[in-house]
Amino acid sequence: MPSPDGMISRKTVLKAAAMLGAAPLLVGGGVALAREQAGTGRPPGFTPECHDGDDPTIEQTEGPYFKPDSPLRSSLVDDGPGTRLTVSGYVFGRACRPIPGVLLDFWQADDNGAYDNGGYTFRGHQFTDANGVFKLDTIVPGLYPGRTRHLHVKLQAPSRPVITTQLYFPGEPRNSTDTIYDARLLMNVRQNGPAREGSFDFVLDVPQTPGTPSPTPTATPTGTPSTPPSGSWKAGTPYNAGDRVTYSGASYACLQAHTALVGWEPPNVPALWKRS
Repeated sequence: MPSPDGMISRKTVLKAAAMLGAAPLLVGGGVALAREQAGTGRPPGFTPECHDGDDPTIEQTEGPYFKPDSPLRSSLVDDGPGTRLTVSGYVFGRACRPIPGVLLDFWQADDNGAYDNGGYTFRGHQFTDANGVFKLDTIVPGLYPGRTRHLHVKLQAPSRPVITTQLYFPGEPRNSTDTIYDARLLMNVRQNGPAREGSFDFVLDVPQTPGTPSPTPTATPTGTPSTPPSGSWKAGTPYNAGDRVTYSGASYACLQAHTALVGWEPPNVPALWKRS
């Protein structure tokens, strides 16, 4: 049912999608599940995900194939052959404000439906930018028995717990038989030449005040600091791979260059710190 100001509720869209077995791209002339203004030169507007006070993005099972310590990278396309896929979107809080510095850790099957359990093929993590935007360049994952086509992702906003969920493709025949599948996690997917483009906006249970900007994290360092950090872990400190710190009596080695934020303490982010 449309809201009083004429915008269409995300719940309405998703219920319609579930009944039709597909994700509608456009409803009433507006974007249904995500922004589709790439290349227009205009900043994308907020989406129905945040408009009508919906609950945060639902969580789903991690499955048996997650591995910590994935590499920091937003492109997985060189990991193997397959149909190119770009997935992009925003991470919002409860007041529809974008959240910068959110950790997103993606993993998926290759074109044949197999996961790399020995290495980090088709695995990688990234952080949302100052505008709360993420972008993943990868391939369309293959199918394996018992599941429909999907991507796995873990998200963690600064100072918030990790949530784990999955993203799905519209129009997949196995969507109707996969017991884990949920239409609320459908991406908006379109064909772009030989490649596919997907979009999805996550909503995290992060309290926000409407109309106030989200905090911007300190930029990730691009060079080695003049005095390498050491001693106890401290928020606001720029760390590089190989730096060592202590936290709560334990020693940790930095795996990826970053600037520490509250909520990214070493035990909380194994993609950034390894206990040594």
